[in-house]
Amino acid sequence: MTGTRTVGLIAIKAVHSVLFFAIGGCLVYFLIAGFARRSDRRAALAGAVVAGEAAIYAVNGMRCPLTDLAEDLGAEDGSVADIYLPGPLRRNLPVITGPMFALALALHARNLVRAGPWPTMDRPDRRSPRCDGS
Repeated sequence: MTGTRTVGLIAIKAVHSVLFFAIGGCLVYFLIAGFARRSDRRAALAGAVVAGEAAIYAVNGMRCPLTDLAEDLGAEDGSVADIYLPGPLRRNLPVITGPMFALALALHARNLVRAGPWPTMDRPDRRSPRCDGS
């Protein structure tokens, strides 16, 4: 492997590691927020990040797109997935994270159903604007 390819492969692994921990953090936050009944914009953003990553993974044939890039640069097995995790955990990551995400979605759905309908201007807990400007 040439020096340029080695540097490229190291860069791919570094980028993947940052993405892996950021997306993992979003998943953990989304799950904890669901248990804590905090279904707010921050939780929605974390859930959207995880859903986006899952969609990219699924569209790419259940394979990280960075794996193909690593193989193009000469990696032996192409795996850049979770380089700091033990093999059994790495191989079973979708089986572990998928149910976590499903549970988080169910918790947030429960939270939103319990919250009731969206606030409207005619509810007593909201001030309704008056036409006379007061």
